[in-house]
This record gives sequence, structure tokens and C-alpha cells, in this order.
Amino acid sequence: MSMLTLLINVALFSRMAAKEFYKLSPIKLGAEVRGIDLKQEIPAEVIEQIKKDVTKHRILVFKNQGTISGSRHVEISRWFGELESTFYKHPKSPHPDVFRVSNDEAEGCTGVGRTGWHIDGSFQPAPFGYSLYHMVVVPKEGNTVFAPLNELISGLTEEQRWRWEQLWMVSDRRGGPVHPLIYSHPLTGAKTLCFHLGMTEFFLVGLPSAEKRRTDWKETNQLLREIHQEFVKNNRAIQYSHKWEAGDFIISDNLAVGHEASPQTQLPVEQVGLRVLHRTTVKGTVAPRKNYTVEPPAVHGEL
Repeated sequence: MSMLTLLINVALFSRMAAKEFYKLSPIKLGAEVRGIDLKQEIPAEVIEQIKKDVTKHRILVFKNQGTISGSRHVEISRWFGELESTFYKHPKSPHPDVFRVSNDEAEGCTGVGRTGWHIDGSFQPAPFGYSLYHMVVVPKEGNTVFAPLNELISGLTEEQRWRWEQLWMVSDRRGGPVHPLIYSHPLTGAKTLCFHLGMTEFFLVGLPSAEKRRTDWKETNQLLREIHQEFVKNNRAIQYSHKWEAGDFIISDNLAVGHEASPQTQLPVEQVGLRVLHRTTVKGTVAPRKNYTVEPPAVHGEL
């Protein structure tokens, strides 16, 4: 992005913020938000605008927020719906609904987000609608990496898209709920993915109205590697790696972006300093489904 284009986009984003409640600036994926203090009471009309902007931009990075308490983190999360907490409760978590992660097991749960690209809650009947993050203690290194799922699907070859449209992921958790790999985002209608590269037992193959067959271990792993490759191809061009700064608070549309914790998130405290991240997740309300008819390409191969 050229400097001129960036300046033009900044101006446009700022003008689009309704009634100048806050200022939006574009980033590689989503937007930065300045001019609002989430620790203060937020009027209902501003909350509604924030919700609309999360849907539109998929990630909002609220800058210069200082330290947001666990109870306030939960209050903000409830703007988007009922919280759903399915994770281990660390003794130092400030609230039962706040997941506390760290590079020090005495401070938070370790190794979180390192099992592959995913969305949160793929093992639920309806995956989490939103994930909200706040870096409480900022390390020198330890980015969270995001990727836009609709753009990833758009970048597939016609043959790949046809094959992926026939895939249904079966989670290895909670009895293995079955979800279409590609489906319609419940708010925008855009095509998106329900997936977890580290928590998939196998795939079922077949269109919604057809009998489905189960992939074996070898084919399952081949498909997981193929999906992973789409996130890392072209020197990771599709990725947005967020370098945390003090006071960052992120609200993400969990159904529209995949994410993964970078390897540096688990570097020792002696090397990068302490890392403490708080996260909440909002209960999903719509089970993944295809709100469209899958049309095969003129020439296609079998999966």
C-alpha cells in the first residue's frame, strides 16, 4: 500500500465513523480505533456503531486503552451476546469468563493457540461468534496472527473450491460435531470457514443432499496440510501479524477470521519478558450452514 493510498484511506475511514464517535484507520486486516476509552461507560448508540464496525471490518484494534479489568472485559463482551467459557480456568484469571494465557504457567495457561490455524469453538454446535483479546502484560515478542477467511476461499482454484465445498469437518472434541468446511457467514452471507487444523478427527465428503464418505487418516492429514498451505503460501501474504502494544484491546469477528498464536508466544520469560493475554468468547447462535447451492465447475475431478 502506497503512502498516498494509505492517507486517502485514513481520511475515508475517519469520515465513515458515524457522528465521529471514534476514528478508524485501516490496517492490513481490519481497522485501528482511536479516540474512545473502553473503560468508561459507552452510550448505546456508540455500542451499536462498534458492533456494526466489527461486522464490517472483522477486526477492531482499540489503541491506548490502558489496563482493562476482567470485569470490564466481560461487560464489553456482553455487548455481543452471551459469553461461553469452555476453557481451563487459571487460578490467576480475574474473572470466571476470562481465559488467561501466558508464557509462564504460573501466570496463565501455556501453549494456547499453537496447534494450528483455527477459529474458536469449532467443536461447539455453533462456533463462537466473537473473540475479544486484551494484552495485560506485553512481551518483546509474541504476535497473534490473523487471516481473512473469505479472501482465502476466493484465492482457491476452481478445482480446490469444488473439493472444499464437499468437505465437512468432524471435531475430535465433544462427540465430534459435524460442520461444513465452507459455509455462509450468518450476518454477512460471505463464504467463510469452520475449521481447526489441530482439532479435526476426520472429514466427511459429499454435498448436503448426498451420502457422505469418511476420510481415512492419510487423506485427512493431506487435506489439513492443503488447508494450512493456503494460509502460508506466497510468503504468508494473506496473514496479518499483530504486534501487541501496551493498551491494545481487540474485538474480532471469530467467524470471519482465522488465527494462530505465533511461535514466539511461548518463548521463555528470560528471553522476551512475561506475556499475559486475556480472552473472552461470545456464544455462537447459528450453526454453520450453506445458504447457497453448490455448483460444480464445468470440468472437475473426484475427491
